[in-house]
Amino acid sequence: MSVPGMRRRAAVGLAALAATAFTTVAIQPDQAEADPKPVDVKLLAINDFHGNLEPPTGSSGTIDGQPAGGAEYLATQLAKLRGKTKKEQDHTVTVAAGDLIGASPLLSAAFHDEPTIEEMNLAGLEFTSVGNHEFDEGATELLRMQKGGCHPVDGCADGTPFKGAKFQYLSANAFKTATGQPLLPPYGIKTIDGVKIGFIGMTLEGTPQIVSQQGVAGLTFADEAETANKYARILRGQNVEAIVVLLHEGGVQNGGGINDCTGFSGPIVDIANRMDPSIDVIVSGHTHAAYNCNINGKLVTSASSFGRLVTEIDLKIDQRTKDVISAKANNVVVTRDAPKDPASTALIDHYKTALGPVADRVVGETTAAITRAQENLYQTGVDANGKPTYQTGESALGNLIADAQLVATDNEQNAVAAFMNPGGVRADLGAGRVTYSDAFTVQPFANNLVTLDLTGAQLYCMLEQQFTVARVLYASSTVHYLVDGNGTTAPVNAPCSGTRVVRGSLTINGAPVTDAATFRVTVNNFLSGGGDGFGVLTGGKNAVTGMIDLDAFVAYLTEKSPVSPPALDRIQTLAEVSAA
Repeated sequence: MSVPGMRRRAAVGLAALAATAFTTVAIQPDQAEADPKPVDVKLLAINDFHGNLEPPTGSSGTIDGQPAGGAEYLATQLAKLRGKTKKEQDHTVTVAAGDLIGASPLLSAAFHDEPTIEEMNLAGLEFTSVGNHEFDEGATELLRMQKGGCHPVDGCADGTPFKGAKFQYLSANAFKTATGQPLLPPYGIKTIDGVKIGFIGMTLEGTPQIVSQQGVAGLTFADEAETANKYARILRGQNVEAIVVLLHEGGVQNGGGINDCTGFSGPIVDIANRMDPSIDVIVSGHTHAAYNCNINGKLVTSASSFGRLVTEIDLKIDQRTKDVISAKANNVVVTRDAPKDPASTALIDHYKTALGPVADRVVGETTAAITRAQENLYQTGVDANGKPTYQTGESALGNLIADAQLVATDNEQNAVAAFMNPGGVRADLGAGRVTYSDAFTVQPFANNLVTLDLTGAQLYCMLEQQFTVARVLYASSTVHYLVDGNGTTAPVNAPCSGTRVVRGSLTINGAPVTDAATFRVTVNNFLSGGGDGFGVLTGGKNAVTGMIDLDAFVAYLTEKSPVSPPALDRIQTLAEVSAA
């Protein structure tokens, strides 16, 4: 690009210069313009929709101080941003950066996310990268999302054929291990007024660490920057000079607004810095954050999550060089004061009818709201502004789920403790009655509970791994231990060597845990397979697979209602105890 920090390639080579030196061309007055007008192209980008067809609720349903999101309003906003004239619409490309499906509310998930694919068709999506959640049900199911066809077990549950995505999933860095070939096309090309725009789609290289092993079986994931650079070279070989990466990986701000880039950090920074200068724009996601950044001369954006924002990206492309000469972005709130898109409303109504009374069945009651908000555990340092930073700890809803999983396995499997991963708790519970749909929204993954034997030494190692991977597990009420804020965090290659957990402080049912003793412990199958970096759990013995986690949660709510928020007293700091 010609703007500061961005590049512009030479328009002609030596051979072309030689040709013009020996060729006389008659220029008519109407041909005398030296610089033809740039081609204007608009990109409309979303990410991390997660099947939120209906407006999301609670904190997930607001952004920038406004209620936002919902497919009916998202479709309306996209149509508005495309413009009124045919030329404006023809010069607009709608794209996404992954996790359109997976971890979805019941209305979409009950039909294996077919409704969300159909909604994205209605919304005019053209290209999207795959996110880690696109692999929740495995590669074969992802290919069905693309190509269509009824589910192999549940069939076409709404009674109509599923035709698949009209848009193209792009998967440059997820490939079949056996053949080395990409699972899906690595890139797509859109031509507007004779100018080609290339779109490279990728998910984060670490997908196998955050998805069940069954979901990524037979697949290998490559480095994001190296893959993008490889396909950028291939695109340039096809005379594509305007290059956009749709990447399901991202970063976070420190206190900035939806169009800021304040104190920005995260994996996307290193990735963007290592990408070739020929890449102009990175539409990112995964972190559910909103930002609008320039990193190493590249425009880097994210539209938060759940369809609450649309990133409007305006490109100007040189007609001669075919290269981007300027790029700017604006995150636009999907407000709910606009008319609903009628086609989206019809789709939602169709699936709500098909879902029937299941969603509204009352399964329990709460005495007060029970949230997934995490309490601070101990201070880890200070940020760039001198404010304390903390490792997050317990959550009332997380503790409740761990209790439910223990109750579901204490009798038949003799479990004495249960642990829940924070990423599996997807929404809050409000005060009052709880419907099946509410419970499903909290736990949408349909993971099986797994009860296995762990030694005391393995339990201590698991607790140390929490701090290595920065994910403190939610423990059942039978578990208590102390954390030392001055302890050391174990490195990845020596996960059991940390000293964050005070040795001798771990108790189960009030009894100290010794290294050699064995305990029956319940986790979900995601964790038991080493998910979220808890590799020590793969060494558990005598594993027994039990019920679906959602079923355990629903049963607990029904049996124990009215349910109150559990106390946050299962993890304490050494400093707290010393001061008492």
